[in-house]
Amino acid sequence: MPRPSAIVTGGSRGIGRAIALELSRTHQVIATYNSRREAAESLAAEAGLEIFRCDVSSAADRAALLEFARTKFSQLDLLVNNAGIAPKVRRDVLEATEESFDELIGTNLKGPHFLTRQAARWMLEAGRAPQSVAGRIVFVTSVSAYASSVNRAEYCISKAGLSMSAAIWAHRLAPEGIPVFEIRPGVIRTDMIAAVAKDYEERIQAGLLPQRRMGEPRDVARAIRIIADGLLDYSTGQVLNVDGGFHLRTL
Repeated sequence: MPRPSAIVTGGSRGIGRAIALELSRTHQVIATYNSRREAAESLAAEAGLEIFRCDVSSAADRAALLEFARTKFSQLDLLVNNAGIAPKVRRDVLEATEESFDELIGTNLKGPHFLTRQAARWMLEAGRAPQSVAGRIVFVTSVSAYASSVNRAEYCISKAGLSMSAAIWAHRLAPEGIPVFEIRPGVIRTDMIAAVAKDYEERIQAGLLPQRRMGEPRDVARAIRIIADGLLDYSTGQVLNVDGGFHLRTL
């Protein structure tokens, strides 16, 4: 029996790399990358998976990705919308540019929203038995979906929009047998936060997080594992906070 299939966007580094490595133990995986080909090739060699260059903000690239996946998989069992970018320069919202806004909305929101539409249509092509699962979809968002940062407003807005996209797709696809989930990472040790990692470490030790450590990419990958194994199939629309308790409100 063939192994189930998965697409992981933004798989060449950080959280996406950890997810791709974790899934490669049980799934046939295509991991996408945009500009970091060397890192993607290293991942492919390590995990024995396929890689594919895809700018998720591009409709042509998204179509090419699905076309490539169809040559490798007879069906799609899991889509992990992980690809995302931060602003090239952090600017106060009074100074932030429309160019940066458009770039982040395109990659962080529009891309995964429409890739999900394409993936869901493929998942439904073969039909399914009553009460069975036709596929699973995950959106990796951020605590920035609700926690504002005035020096990277475009990032927060894109993640808030992505959170709503996940909810809408969960609602729409539930009757079709496709559970959809949102994972909200908190402060995770990746190169995206490398420039401010020391500041975060100090704030964590001062009480920013109830669990006094920075998250690691593998923490997010473990949450994906629970979904991939079907252990949350009756919980569509759930938000999994992988954030060391950041979301807790205390007095």
